[in-house]
Amino acid sequence: MLAKVQSGVVIGIDAISVDVEVDMALGLPNVSIVGLPDGAVKESKDRVRSAMKNSGYQVPSRRITINLSPADVKKEGTLFDLPIAIGILSASGIIKAEQEKRFMMAGELSLDGGIKRIRGALPLAIRAREERMAGLIIPMESAKEAAVVEDLPVYGVRALHEVVEFLNHAIPLLPIEPPLTSEDLSEIEDTVDFSDVRGQEHAKRAIEVATAGGHNLLMVGPPGSGKTMLARRIPTILPPMTFEEGIETTKIHSVAGLTDEKVPLIRTRPFRAPHHTISDAGLIGGGTIPRPGEVSLAHNGVLFLDELPEFRKNVLEVLRQPLEDGKVTISRAAISLTYPARFMLVAAMNPCPCGYFASPNHVCTCTPLQIRRYRGKVSGPLLDRIDIQIEVPTVPYEALRGKGGAESSSDIRERVERAREVQAKRFYRHRRVFTNAQMRTRDIRNFCRLDGAGEELLKTAISQLGFSARAYHRILKVARTIADLDGAKDIQSFHIAEAIQYRSLDRPLTI
Repeated sequence: MLAKVQSGVVIGIDAISVDVEVDMALGLPNVSIVGLPDGAVKESKDRVRSAMKNSGYQVPSRRITINLSPADVKKEGTLFDLPIAIGILSASGIIKAEQEKRFMMAGELSLDGGIKRIRGALPLAIRAREERMAGLIIPMESAKEAAVVEDLPVYGVRALHEVVEFLNHAIPLLPIEPPLTSEDLSEIEDTVDFSDVRGQEHAKRAIEVATAGGHNLLMVGPPGSGKTMLARRIPTILPPMTFEEGIETTKIHSVAGLTDEKVPLIRTRPFRAPHHTISDAGLIGGGTIPRPGEVSLAHNGVLFLDELPEFRKNVLEVLRQPLEDGKVTISRAAISLTYPARFMLVAAMNPCPCGYFASPNHVCTCTPLQIRRYRGKVSGPLLDRIDIQIEVPTVPYEALRGKGGAESSSDIRERVERAREVQAKRFYRHRRVFTNAQMRTRDIRNFCRLDGAGEELLKTAISQLGFSARAYHRILKVARTIADLDGAKDIQSFHIAEAIQYRSLDRPLTI
């Protein structure tokens, strides 16, 4: 007897279809699995045998061959337990209606016949819809995540016998109701707000410019000046995620096994803040079968690196490719995967090892050599990819005790959204450019024209402060964003002046 069940495997953040073919023949009782299975898939025959027995089904005393097609794609994980069990039951005649061919199935079996949660439910659901399957049968714990996909019935199950009885028309199963729609993305309330921040008006203005143009940001200041507090509020002024962005972000977290059963679709922009002890594989992604790292988990959101010089040099250097390309490629002997990594980099650091260089309230105990060595831990090529570099000084007592209310995140977000709309109209013909920060040299020439006063001011700044050619382009990009926030068609000299103020680390260090 031969049976075929449709399943899938996740490669990167997308799923491909896998046919689970089960053949039963006379011979010594044995179960063999072929088709490039990994260790977890090979062990599934023992889980399936126990689950079938404890669910009241007899395991046939036959030679059973299970093929996972296409056979040249590596299969990993435990999601093949359910389709293998259904294939064996169908080949032995227990499932009679051949209903299993109409559904895609995935699920891990426990020894008592229960069905456990799996990774990658959302990519599997998208693949099932593309294959025009009649539905997706998946563990109940993963069903809400899969039900986000429209026009696909998703059936959540808790035990093997439920699936068998459903396929035999013994019991009905109702599809899971879609938990969210595209309108629900705008109903999220932020738990933090810029109105909580006292003082630091210069820093808040720089953050507004950075979010409006998609620019990377570095904050330099003493301990306790509010760098982390400011960074954690940046997602609250970014434009709300679209439904497509929510799906794409959730796919990455689903593959990594980080989705919450209660929150099936990620509706707020990610904010990832890895510790400085993280490895390069943890930041970029890796493993025998590559998994997404922090740069991909921050896709469509913010990656915050606190204490930037404390990160290992090799870890920081691997950031250069995703910052340029918006994606990261991980190559292994068996496979090469590409994960999206379009994020806003926000970093923070002290001005010196003790943290109090140039502070009016504390005495710095660092030598000039120690300060230069500390700042030298962040390489020039990485700094060149950070458009805005600002100093965040200690907040004075008067600002902390001020009675006036600070501007809220919603007010700042309105201005950011207007500036993003201007950029969307400007770059609507450009497939790879969405914000000012992504402009290439040709785009800068077309969209960043200066008047005479602006040209003279920029020329003076470059000659006196020693800015590099790359810093010159960064200043023009930031100035274009400042002009967009002002609603100005052309860049004026005062836009250039403000942009120059955001290149603090490009100036000579005076000690």
